[in-house]
Amino acid sequence: MADTHSSNNHVPVLFSFSVFSRPSSVSLGSGYEALIQKFLSVFGNQIDVQRKLVLQCFSEEWGQYIDLPKGFKVSEKCRLRLVPLQMDTTTLGNLSPVTTVFFCCDMQERFRPAIKYFGDIISVGQRLLQGARILGIPVLVSEQYPKGLGSTVQELDLIGAKLVFPKTKFSMVLPEVEAALAEIPGVRSVVLFGVETHVCIQQTALDLIGRGFEVHIVADATSSRSMMDRMFALE
Repeated sequence: MADTHSSNNHVPVLFSFSVFSRPSSVSLGSGYEALIQKFLSVFGNQIDVQRKLVLQCFSEEWGQYIDLPKGFKVSEKCRLRLVPLQMDTTTLGNLSPVTTVFFCCDMQERFRPAIKYFGDIISVGQRLLQGARILGIPVLVSEQYPKGLGSTVQELDLIGAKLVFPKTKFSMVLPEVEAALAEIPGVRSVVLFGVETHVCIQQTALDLIGRGFEVHIVADATSSRSMMDRMFALE
């Protein structure tokens, strides 16, 4: 059955920015520029146009938001969100242990032969986890489909980790993680490391930024199969 909005050449869209979500509609066939303008009209001065923004759509296939494909046109009811990539420089600075949490992403045994410099990022990861224990910083650890990809490598000591959880999505920002973050009073900074830089690390960073967190990626503790993928993801 055709959507009633579509019958008059308008398509219902759920627009999300930061913690806000508002239903509206756009003309059938609306592309990137029209959608940006719609976001500005829906959220007004809540959006800082001086910051770099990424437009994403919800993918039913992947079960999460993905970057808007090139040439995207609205053809059916959908969910869109606008994610600010660039934090104001005044909000970034020294990390405080009482407002910081560490995210260790998918440092698993099956990735060892495939990821460039895996041994090196394990070594840096060891120091990060040791520092977290000394400073009393909570650590959240994800494992991508551990039944097939194995557990976190033995070199990383997870004793004392606040949460070790399995996932099948790219992003670490799952309901159980959001619940764990809600239990940490005043947390505003996330130190993120693991694999792969251009997939789970990037998606986790975007999701955290979209929720208002400052994200610090440890460059020498994250990698990918391809150095080109890693380079562009960090950029």
